[in-house]
Amino acid sequence: MMTLPEQIAEKLTDALRAELGKALPVDFCAPVTVSQDLRYGDYQSNVAMVLAKNARRNPRELAQALINRLADISEAEVSLAGPGFINFRVTAKEYAVRMAAMFEDERLGVPLVKHPKKLVIDFSAPNVAKPMHVGHIRSTIIGDALARIARFMGHTVITDNHIGDWGTQFGMILWGWKNLLDQQELKRRPIEALLTTYKDVNRHCKEQPALLEACKAELVRLQSGDVENLSIWKRCIELTKCGLEEIYSRLDIHFDYWLGESFYNEALQPLVEDLLARGIARESEGAICVFSDGVHAPKDDPFLVNKDGEWQPVPAIIRKADGGFLYATTDLATLDYRIREFQADSIWYVVGATQEKHFKQIFDIERMRGVTGDFRHVAFGSILGKDRRPFKTRDGETVGLQEVMDEAVRRAARVVDEKSPDMPAEEKAAVAEAVGIGAIKFAELSQNRLSDYIFDWDKMLSLTGDTAPYLQNSYVRVRAIERKINDPVFAAALSGAARIRIILTEERELHLARLLARFGEVVPATLDDCRPNLLAAYLYELARAFHSFYEACPVLRSDLSTRSSRLVLCELTSRVLRLGMGLLGIRLLERM
Repeated sequence: MMTLPEQIAEKLTDALRAELGKALPVDFCAPVTVSQDLRYGDYQSNVAMVLAKNARRNPRELAQALINRLADISEAEVSLAGPGFINFRVTAKEYAVRMAAMFEDERLGVPLVKHPKKLVIDFSAPNVAKPMHVGHIRSTIIGDALARIARFMGHTVITDNHIGDWGTQFGMILWGWKNLLDQQELKRRPIEALLTTYKDVNRHCKEQPALLEACKAELVRLQSGDVENLSIWKRCIELTKCGLEEIYSRLDIHFDYWLGESFYNEALQPLVEDLLARGIARESEGAICVFSDGVHAPKDDPFLVNKDGEWQPVPAIIRKADGGFLYATTDLATLDYRIREFQADSIWYVVGATQEKHFKQIFDIERMRGVTGDFRHVAFGSILGKDRRPFKTRDGETVGLQEVMDEAVRRAARVVDEKSPDMPAEEKAAVAEAVGIGAIKFAELSQNRLSDYIFDWDKMLSLTGDTAPYLQNSYVRVRAIERKINDPVFAAALSGAARIRIILTEERELHLARLLARFGEVVPATLDDCRPNLLAAYLYELARAFHSFYEACPVLRSDLSTRSSRLVLCELTSRVLRLGMGLLGIRLLERM
């Protein structure tokens, strides 16, 4: 079943063809959008104003002609407004039809994509021997939500955790492992022990510059295949992955691959040689670099920067003067692998906005190489403390993700204890875990990903407002209503043995149905521009509409036919909340 905007757009386009004939492009489809003001209807189109000039028609006159041709449209009442807007007020009968269809549809009105792709999503990407911190929240949670939504829409999704498991820091870690590492602490808290060792070595290097040469020597041994150093390096990766898996398990996040930077080492030198041979890269002050090829206007060229009114080169360095490779080299090799081995149609990088120029350069180098594909940098802003500065601990340290999760669950436990003191301890712990982790996820996903946002514990865990606990509580409330009623007609409908006639006579009923019908529009729109906040905002609006409906439209005390119809609205609300929150990676509960 088409969504309402698609259905209306199809009929409006037919009316346009009848009115304008061959003057209308063959592939034209009339735009239909959600009305910002319900006083004017549910949907609207500005197509008459868009086409009037080329058609040499007055916009209002063309709009009225189209309305006349839509006189028999059954879905909505059509009206003219302003300079030529066409408004559509969907009828209660049409919403009732859609509620009945949604009730029998496992996908709840969400269409599958017409042209599914094989999509690789690169997200999270922590570093080996370092704990995940608050800065990983955005990439990890946004990436997982996009992967869930894309799979549901019908795409084949491959998730890859491109961990930082190579680089100069390993020289320090190797020296520290051999000389400073507390083996007992390594057994108790492996990642923290490795981080402490790395910090200690870093501090010693500043005090004793000669030590830095010893660390570089350890790195050279590793890169040369030294057995002992390779063994330590592999052990660091193993310990880190075990610690990371604990965090990902709590977040209910899973990856198809963990192909770190080291996986691509053998491909780096041949890649650089190929770029040199093809004239894409050249030597500059001993380094191998890629410069602008002049295809773009200067303001759009990622290899140029404006300084003092002049455009100056900012090349991508793909091999340093000392022979070392950089992130740019690894990322190019990674793209090659994903296109060749995964046969990816589209590759998305969920990485902070500060890396925008880096990815523009990488994607542009691919263009120079003749590699085509849908490469996308899904950028995001920063998480701030209440002082509007990067979120840190009191002593200035970056906040660990494990600590954030533990604190969220502790705070959630206090709320659960206050609201449900008689709940068994084991159930309280499970509820606190779901509420705390859900609160972190929703606080992230309800934000515009390009904006910075303030990390606020009190707001995040509130049972009112735009929060996960509010939505989780709304779901619990809906389910509680359904459990209270023994309605044989509704029970038969749930089992598929009968159909219920949907009756929408009250404004709050109609508005709830209106929002439920839009679920099939919101989920695809969420993926179009990688904006999980669209789905989060929709689910909050739906929960609010349900509470208004329940207060104004009695379910328990209504007559049999009305009660059965309203129970369908309750059931659809619970299903949409469950599916929608599931697409965001947030678990719902049967009671709180």
